[in-house]
Amino acid sequence: MSAPDLVLVNARVRTPELTAHTAVAVRAGLITALGDDTDARAWAGPGTETIDLGGATLTPGLTDAHSHPVWGLEMFSGTDLSAVRDLDELRAVLAGADRRDGWVIGYGLDHNVFGGRAVHRALIEDVLDGVPACLRLYDGHSILATGPALEAAGIDGPRSFAQRSEIVCDADGIPTGHLNEHAAMDLLTAVLPVRSTDERRSRLVELLSEMAATGLTSAHVMDLGGPDVPGLLAAVEAEGDLPVRLRLAPWCMPGADAAELDELVRLQSRSGRLWQVAGVKFFMDGTVEGGTAWLEHADCHGQGTDAFWPDPAGYAAAVRHLHRAGVGTATHAIGDAAVRNVLDTVEALGPGGPRHRVEHIETVPDDQLGRFAALGVAASMQPPHTAYTRADHTDEWSKRLGDERAGRAWRIRDLRDAGAALALGSDWPIAHYDARQVLATAQRPRGAASARPGLTGLESLEGVTTHAAYAAGEEAVAGRIAPGFRADLTAFAVDPAEAPADETEQAPIRLTIAGGRVTYRG
Repeated sequence: MSAPDLVLVNARVRTPELTAHTAVAVRAGLITALGDDTDARAWAGPGTETIDLGGATLTPGLTDAHSHPVWGLEMFSGTDLSAVRDLDELRAVLAGADRRDGWVIGYGLDHNVFGGRAVHRALIEDVLDGVPACLRLYDGHSILATGPALEAAGIDGPRSFAQRSEIVCDADGIPTGHLNEHAAMDLLTAVLPVRSTDERRSRLVELLSEMAATGLTSAHVMDLGGPDVPGLLAAVEAEGDLPVRLRLAPWCMPGADAAELDELVRLQSRSGRLWQVAGVKFFMDGTVEGGTAWLEHADCHGQGTDAFWPDPAGYAAAVRHLHRAGVGTATHAIGDAAVRNVLDTVEALGPGGPRHRVEHIETVPDDQLGRFAALGVAASMQPPHTAYTRADHTDEWSKRLGDERAGRAWRIRDLRDAGAALALGSDWPIAHYDARQVLATAQRPRGAASARPGLTGLESLEGVTTHAAYAAGEEAVAGRIAPGFRADLTAFAVDPAEAPADETEQAPIRLTIAGGRVTYRG
């Protein structure tokens, strides 16, 4: 073979199964050979870089199967509210928060901060001295806005939307400041201060470099991030390389007509060296805490019985249109009715065609578990989301659903046992992007107080390697260490398949490689 660009030696090679190999050769972004260190000496040529991994465990490159690194840049801006635990603390933080172009902008606000009270601007306005404020709740599906912010956006009462979305108002029709779901939130985000293109480009590269330092080599991006994003990514690659491979799925919203669907199909041709538009993202519902998850039975507030698509048949028709064009889909479905509806839609498509997947799957009954494997539908789940619930069901998510449904939350173990391909991710910025936290949390999906077992270390690793590749329809080129596969590789100081979860969570990353290029050296 031609001399490789890169040779890795003195490694424990997992493919993700543990092998006897200690060396891997890479050329032109692909893995070309596996062997031992003696083989490696024969492979090397004058231009080959050889890296001694010092006994580190080399795994397929870690993939975050659900992330928002471009769109999330704006969501993840302003004051970090994720550590705030009660209303008094929130008020204190807001009183001293930095202003951005005259606004207070915050993110990561936990629904549990309100202690069961309705989300309402009256709880915070007096500490802001008339400054407009936009506070994103951690779920990414709702905002708390103050009166001056609502005024700036021209929001003065209820409105009707083509999708499940609401400007929450009191009995007199006056907005409370709680904007629920995308269409309502978009009214406010349209008037927020924006970053310059140069700042966005710089921050994106910085963020992706930080992700690479946790072992991430690729991310399934569950949005396009805006019509200018392909140009933004092309501009990054004109100057250098992306630190993480990105696979972007633009959104399809309710009411999309044939022309819009055809445009989504055409977008699939957009790509660069380490990015591509691939697949389309749908929403079948919203969130449990916001009362917009689509449930078989209403939550404790009588909410949750409506789909994000007012006409679910329109969703099925859109999926069918894309399926016939060879485009796979990823559908946000949190509630049990939403999950069932997505599976029914895929089943009606018949066998064959592109890969489809369901995102989040926070609550699902027994009779739906086996359908994922039977239909070849990937289950895409985010173990770090479990931090927003409590084993004793005193959190807002659990109280809304009640003990029975809360007891079958995040059935990661059950779906895996039912044969589902289980892709794991973070949903950054909803949870931290650190891939090691994803691996560790998957092994304890409901926390230490839960009797429900988590995944094994190897199963967790498969969730961010082989199973993530399956979810993307890329199992023939990604997710394994094998000749002809992409040279996306991660080297750990510990063996993530064998080490205790706590050790994996803190494990140093020795090396990250994306597309054959070193993106992080530990």
